Amino acid sequence: MKCWTREEMQQKKIGVLAGGRSAEREVSLRTGEAALSALLSRGYSAVLIDPDTCLPQQLQDVGIDVAFIALHGQGGEDGTVQGLLEVMRIPYSGSGVRASSIAMDKIVTKQLLLYHGLPTPGFDYVKPGEGPSDLISRCRQLPVVVKPSCEGSTVGISVARNRQELEAGLRVAAKLNGTLMVEDYIVGDELTVSVVNGRPLPVIQIVPQGGFYDYQAKYASTATRYLVPAPLPPEVSEQVQDAALSACRALGCRGAARVDFMMAKDSFYCIEVNTIPGMTATSLLPKAAAAAGIGFEELVEMILFDVDLVK
Repeated sequence: MKCWTREEMQQKKIGVLAGGRSAEREVSLRTGEAALSALLSRGYSAVLIDPDTCLPQQLQDVGIDVAFIALHGQGGEDGTVQGLLEVMRIPYSGSGVRASSIAMDKIVTKQLLLYHGLPTPGFDYVKPGEGPSDLISRCRQLPVVVKPSCEGSTVGISVARNRQELEAGLRVAAKLNGTLMVEDYIVGDELTVSVVNGRPLPVIQIVPQGGFYDYQAKYASTATRYLVPAPLPPEVSEQVQDAALSACRALGCRGAARVDFMMAKDSFYCIEVNTIPGMTATSLLPKAAAAAGIGFEELVEMILFDVDLVK
């Protein structure tokens, strides 16, 4: 893989793509602003680009040489922007088109994880020609987690403990992107492992005050606790890190990614893979990097320098 030196990269114009039009716009802007500040402080020529309906024209007008993608959700993390950048011959950070599109679809991700022998909670979804009532009729064991299959940051996710909550959760999820799905509710500890350039970082245990790590707990609550490194036996931490690496390899992820798990007793289950983890003040990737002795600015540089110039 061809790559630029630090001196060469500092002569390039870097476009930090952040914002966009997904449900995760505000989080994306915070990620992008943090990454932009880090790049500028390290002496790079960088500018923030908030994609609108004419992103190709925006990119041409600004004239960037490389893109640092800080977009979350639809239209940024799903392979569409990655495909555009490849057509325009602009190198970019993070995973490519295939890995991005697969990871954005929770159903396809889980199917691929199972194919590679990685444990994931049982699930069901609305299949072609079906409606929510078909899914409800098959859902005989509660509680379950209700999800839209193609959203991130726990947008539209809820826990259904009875039929009324199931119906309400499906109505909310139906307003968002992707296929409606339900997943077995795992009672246990929430874990996450960030992987940067093929290197797993320390495991983090997430302890939300309300017991469920939803959007509020992730971005607005000061009561959520993050235990890093997670208080696990060394051999268990290594197993979870190995599973995170295997998941990233199965999907073909590059740059930075984060793999989320639930752990119940002695078993752990892979929930999903995030190909553009958040980089806000409360985000998990910077916390894990700090525990590994990697500062925020260095982390941003590590992601930047994994750009593949032959894309």
